[in-house]
This record gives sequence, C-alpha cells and structure tokens, in this order.
Amino acid sequence: MEKFVILNLLDGIYETKLTKKFEARKRYKKESKGIIKAYIPGVIKKIYVKKGDEVKKDMPIIVLEAMKMQNEIFSPISGKVEEVLINENEKVTKNQVLIKIKELT
Repeated sequence: MEKFVILNLLDGIYETKLTKKFEARKRYKKESKGIIKAYIPGVIKKIYVKKGDEVKKDMPIIVLEAMKMQNEIFSPISGKVEEVLINENEKVTKNQVLIKIKELT
C-alpha cells in the first residue's frame, strides 16, 4: 500500500507520494540563537570576545579567513559569552561550533 500525503499550497491542494529517501531524511532541528557556527571552512584570525563578556547584537566577535578573504562574524543576539570553543590561528570546518552566547533576559 502506497503512502500519499495531501499538501495544501497557496495555489491548490495536491496529493503526492513520499519517497523512501524523503522519509529517511535528517529532520530539521532549529538551533539555539546563541550558537555561532562556521558557515565555511577556514582559519580563525581574530577573536574579539572571551568567556563572560557581554555582547550586543550585530557586534563583531570573530574574523574567519577563508579563500584569502577575511570575514567578520557578528553576534546574532545580545547576551553573555558562555563558551569560546576555538583559538586564534585554528583551522575550523564548516558548521563547527565556534562560540556560545546566552541571551540576556
């Protein structure tokens, strides 16, 4: 027996079959707002913050060098730095967690 799903989209209602690959996919998990990850592999050139520092939203916190370009990474939230998981001149991989920030309430 095949499994069908009904999709209610803006322009109409559709009935479709789900593939095994789709059903076995890794489910999306929303990340915490305060987890800063490397969006590309590279080398950490500068770290502007340390554990315990308070940061404001959009404040530069790291410089990540990739493909000979220096990319500033900014804080996505205002809060307090919980952990700095990298060091200057360290190579990082894509999606590696760099810094954790706890949002101030």
